[in-house]
Amino acid sequence: MLVTDLPVHHKIIAKLENKNIAELTEIQEKTILPALQGKDIIASSKTGSGKTFAFLVPAINRLMSQKALSRQDPRALILAPTRELAKQVFIEAKTLCSGLNLSCSLIVGGENYNDQVKALRRNPHVIVGTAGRIADHLSDKSMFLNGLELLIFDEADRMLDLGFAPQLSMINGFANHRKRQTMMFSATLDNVELNHMTTKLTRSAVRVSVGDATAEHGDIEQACFFADNIEHKDNLLRHELSHRTFNQAIVFTATREDTDRLTALLNQDNLEAISLRGDLPQNKRAAIMSEFTRGQYSILVTTDLASRGLDLSKVGLVVNFDLPKNADEYIHRIGRTGRAGQKGEAFSLVGPRDWKSFEALKSHLQYALACDNHSELPARFSGFKVNKPSADKAKKSKNNRSSDGQSTHQKVKKRVDTMEGKDIGMAPIKRRPRAIESDDNDDE
Repeated sequence: MLVTDLPVHHKIIAKLENKNIAELTEIQEKTILPALQGKDIIASSKTGSGKTFAFLVPAINRLMSQKALSRQDPRALILAPTRELAKQVFIEAKTLCSGLNLSCSLIVGGENYNDQVKALRRNPHVIVGTAGRIADHLSDKSMFLNGLELLIFDEADRMLDLGFAPQLSMINGFANHRKRQTMMFSATLDNVELNHMTTKLTRSAVRVSVGDATAEHGDIEQACFFADNIEHKDNLLRHELSHRTFNQAIVFTATREDTDRLTALLNQDNLEAISLRGDLPQNKRAAIMSEFTRGQYSILVTTDLASRGLDLSKVGLVVNFDLPKNADEYIHRIGRTGRAGQKGEAFSLVGPRDWKSFEALKSHLQYALACDNHSELPARFSGFKVNKPSADKAKKSKNNRSSDGQSTHQKVKKRVDTMEGKDIGMAPIKRRPRAIESDDNDDE
């Protein structure tokens, strides 16, 4: 469907054409039309499918074509899981609203609270924010949502993963106008908590699912290489990044420490890398993302902080230095490339500590994902084998049973400790659990 065929205000069409958007993506075509009719939407699609404009276009058109329910309250609230994604959505929303007599404000954690209070007093029509900070303003009565017309959730599943269910329920309670329209977008609809929330937040919603997230992404060429240890991974990473052709790349690690270590390593090879960690101040994180987006660096080394939602159009390569703990995160990571019909590449390094995650990933995906030895830097490690009982052991076990199926071995008598009340030093030794290194998300 062509953009010019949309039954929306001609100024919106002109703005889409200015962004070189001539034809709707599948998710846009299936959601914009019912949304324009005022219906609630629950939609899922793979990354890079154009979800942002799938909710912005009908939202802005409604604000232009219908009378406001309130003179002071915001008319549309768009919630995103992280500050970075909220800022990106805000930029697109502000671009669409410019020249249409509609104002936008960004309300996220990590920014000056009093400045946000002042912005809210100017009664913006559209607010883009994170759930935690929006909930704070509602609690402090610096924001009211009684007249809210549109409540939009971008990557709703991610917000639930980050533990924002109480805040989302709170926001829903404050935005209780009977004419409110709700749109929920998610990477997947196969989530019990998400389905429970959609029941509470939507009414007779149109459900749309475009593409299975676990199906193979035709625009991304994927590969996996065996690695023996961390040093071997370092060498594989440096070799691949030095020999591949790409505009920009993202390297995902499991720990904050590795982001800095690998960045220094890659810069020794003059590969122009920069690191992004979750414990950095918000203004520093924003500056790093801005520099990378503008192309000042070729490689971003990060934890999962940047793996959801960010539309980095120049990224042609994604590297999993460490495999993520769950398959969904793998899908979202590699989804940073191959967006909007562009081709991309992704490769993962699989060592002994990654093997369990790799096996789980293979069982989750609907396509074959093989792990191979690197032609230039082969590994001794080739995965852990599943031990099956040999035929001789099975035969021996069978022979050790009587005709009634009972074992013919003499039972070992239970040892009776007659030394009551005396510690003889035979307490079981417990192994100390290995610390789990992770990147905490500090979005509010």
